[in-house]
Amino acid sequence: MAPSPEPAADAEQLMMGAVPGAAALGRGPVPDGDYSRHEYHHPAAGWGAARSVGKVLLRSPEPVEGVKALLVMNHEDGGFDCPGCAWPDDPTGLRLDICENGIKHVTWEMAPPRADRQFFAAHPVAELMNWTDYDLEAVGRLAEPMTYDPDTDRYVPISWEDAYAMVGTTLRGLGSPNEAAFYTSGRLSNEATFLYQLWVREFGTNNLPDCSNMCHEASGRALQAAIGSGKGTTDLEDWEQADAIWLMADNAGSNAPRMLTWLAEADRRGATLVHINPLIEAASRRTIVPHELVDMATFRTTRTGTRNVQVNIGGDLALLRGVAKAVFEAADGDPTVLDREFIDSHTSGFEDYRAAVDATSWADIVRDSGITEVDIRALAGSYIASQRVIIAWCLGLTQHEHGVDTVREIANVLLLRGNIGRPGTGPSPVRGHSNVQGNRTCGVNHRPPKAFLDRLAQACGIDPPREHGLGTVDAIEAMRRGELKVFVAMGGNFVLAAPDLPRTFEALRNCDLTVQVSTKLNRSHLVHGRRALILPCLGRSERDIQAAGEQGVTVEDSMAMVHISFGMKDPVSPHLRSECAILGGMAQATLPDSRTPWQDYVDDYDRIRDIMSRALEGFEDFNARARRPHGFRLDQPARERVFLTPSGRAEFWTGPLPDDVDPGEGRLTLTTVRSHDQFNTTIYSNDDRYRGVKGLRTIIFMNADDMRARGLAEFDLIDVTSFSRDGSQRTVYGYRAVEHPIPPGNAAGYMPELNVLCGLADTSTQSEQPVTKHLVVEVTKQATA
Repeated sequence: MAPSPEPAADAEQLMMGAVPGAAALGRGPVPDGDYSRHEYHHPAAGWGAARSVGKVLLRSPEPVEGVKALLVMNHEDGGFDCPGCAWPDDPTGLRLDICENGIKHVTWEMAPPRADRQFFAAHPVAELMNWTDYDLEAVGRLAEPMTYDPDTDRYVPISWEDAYAMVGTTLRGLGSPNEAAFYTSGRLSNEATFLYQLWVREFGTNNLPDCSNMCHEASGRALQAAIGSGKGTTDLEDWEQADAIWLMADNAGSNAPRMLTWLAEADRRGATLVHINPLIEAASRRTIVPHELVDMATFRTTRTGTRNVQVNIGGDLALLRGVAKAVFEAADGDPTVLDREFIDSHTSGFEDYRAAVDATSWADIVRDSGITEVDIRALAGSYIASQRVIIAWCLGLTQHEHGVDTVREIANVLLLRGNIGRPGTGPSPVRGHSNVQGNRTCGVNHRPPKAFLDRLAQACGIDPPREHGLGTVDAIEAMRRGELKVFVAMGGNFVLAAPDLPRTFEALRNCDLTVQVSTKLNRSHLVHGRRALILPCLGRSERDIQAAGEQGVTVEDSMAMVHISFGMKDPVSPHLRSECAILGGMAQATLPDSRTPWQDYVDDYDRIRDIMSRALEGFEDFNARARRPHGFRLDQPARERVFLTPSGRAEFWTGPLPDDVDPGEGRLTLTTVRSHDQFNTTIYSNDDRYRGVKGLRTIIFMNADDMRARGLAEFDLIDVTSFSRDGSQRTVYGYRAVEHPIPPGNAAGYMPELNVLCGLADTSTQSEQPVTKHLVVEVTKQATA
């Protein structure tokens, strides 16, 4: 395919897809025009992953260090925790408990420190705004603290002490602590998280938006209401014992590749593996687990899926309601289908739920789910035949208006047969970033519970504020209105992860000061306040040496296991500081009269863990327990059938089906997804191996009938317009239509590119999450000149 002519347009606008009549640029490498699409028939992982890892290591500027990382990443004895996803480490001590995407992430982190003063002197911010996001991150690691100089439009060096003083002076000069917001991504360690929220609350605000506000907030709120805890109840031993595992709205091969090991093991013992997703993903068919050396040598594959259920986008709740309806009907003939002993002893609201299910018609269930009654009954029959069932899910279930309701319906279905609090059973949210669950556990929460604040006050001797703070979307709106004047971000790439990019850009640029604590250059450093700081921190793979010696930090995985992590290589620059050290420096500059021993905490992280053991429930004797070979598991009362709800029982939910599945007027429902060569907003290439896409990210996956109805052929240029609930519209121009086996009326495309289509008003009233998995769009063929 010949390269496309270079469009004469501003690259920043092309990345937004904001130039009518031009092909969108996307946020990966600059496309060379050599794009293609084919069907992927190979197993997930296996030799495809092995070849990819080999290429990653060969391209890495630190190939030797990359190989060393393979040997110690996720090890329980002095290793470091993968900075990628939050899938638990293998408790058997597997020596190669790694995955392709984890290796990409850690080698990406090991880049040399080329974003230094010479680089920034050569490139003004206005120029860098026209670089692709791939090219920004490919520069290399940030080398030293920098501050923005508006006279030259460049970042210039600043000392750590002056950077801390700028933060402290600005915060102390605010009219109220609530004029600042403090964001974190899921990479922050437990120790740094605790220091962060302690600083913020001692300063006087609960404005602690975090990435959970954009991913699993719905899961936490739903599970808290249903079972009295915002976390799942399963661990890997349960995954080993389940008779059936349902994986909803998740692409395991890309989002949590180490899960494939457990799906393959489950298939070998005869478990039923159900994938419920609008897209049929490679991970739902078969795999070769790379550390199974005999299987690799003989190309022997293992199934990772028994059944694929291609539900409509947003139709998961209806599907689950249909399963419940079929279970109740089966129980009319065989009462043992229901676990009445469990229901009577441990639940509340059962009869009301049964009435709600009875009142839901099969016609509505079939229409909304997109699945026939026959197939739903077959799925329910499989559920009934399985004695131990786990239901796992990811963001395809939560980033909807009714995400909380859908997770509540998962709990309902599990409760019917006592599939909570027994081995091999339970709800299992699949968290994304490596410590996103630990961030919430250790206090990053804009709606902190009273019990948490009471214990924090007693342990730390502070008087934390009690009123709720601002979550992510509300913080963006407050910045736009001029009510938030300072924005601090610990990790992440906020401006690309957030919805409605032009308004988010406007919000950050309206601040007096923005502070980004980061490892690599990204878009959020270029979209900044009138004053701005870039503070470079250590990566997870780097040694952290403080006054008391080498330090380790802990993370909590998606199944509540807490374990310690030690870096394995020297820092890439002598000017880097740890997240804990940076937080301690900013806290001391902000709170000069504080009685909190900030420097003691920075000097020795054991002291942080000592105070955490007093301030956080479940962290008692933290230092000793964290150093056990596999760490320790935080208590989950619901796992023991202790439900900390107001009634003391697990609560059935009785709401109706949503009415937003069919957008009408010939429109489509669009969901955003990640490519395989991507981790959150970090893009490694324009390829998506498992979906058979090469060389292009600005695409919309569409059903063949929907393409024909619009006169579209493969790779035709299209414009996509979204319709916000506030009546506004947003359009991306110059995307390409790609035929894909997705149900009619549904479409999919990549984030973060398509986050621009989600307006700030398109935020769930249940969870405050942007509804990026449920956008109403119109697709039209781009007019030719």
